[in-house]
Amino acid sequence: MNQKEIIEKLETSHREFSHFIMSLNDAQLTTAPEGKWKPIQHLDHICRSVGAVSQALMLPKIVIRLVVGISNRPSKSYDALVEKYKSKLNQGGKAKGRFVPGSANPASKNNLSDKMENSVRKLCRRLLSYSEDQLDYYILPHPLLGKLTMREMLYFTIYHAEHHRNLIQKDQVDVS
Repeated sequence: MNQKEIIEKLETSHREFSHFIMSLNDAQLTTAPEGKWKPIQHLDHICRSVGAVSQALMLPKIVIRLVVGISNRPSKSYDALVEKYKSKLNQGGKAKGRFVPGSANPASKNNLSDKMENSVRKLCRRLLSYSEDQLDYYILPHPLLGKLTMREMLYFTIYHAEHHRNLIQKDQVDVS
């Protein structure tokens, strides 16, 4: 995917996630199978994740280069990145640290959704300051996947919203 396609996919995947969350009533937002996140917590998690990527793209490029580094390999394709993520999840990978959602309640749904959408807009604007080559040059750390090129991190961010929407849909069926 090129930069324009990445921006379109980021906007679409998060808009669809937001619309899905907004369609849930308070009972659905706070109901999940034992040991699983509630839908409102998925929204909180996506907010935290997108916010972190958006903040990373705000850093001066020299800081990213000096602190994290540069890539020594070509970027993986979208499909290859998704497969890597699924593999890590199948090996027991889970969210850690600041990416673990809090105990959000349904009253925070609008605020969290607005926050996520604002983070996506900022991320897309910041992405415009990177060339196609730079998306494959700079790397960012991912807590589960390790060092990713910026392009791969953006691919992850696109898929991540879809992944969590699918998890919520599956959990909604499981608690019915």
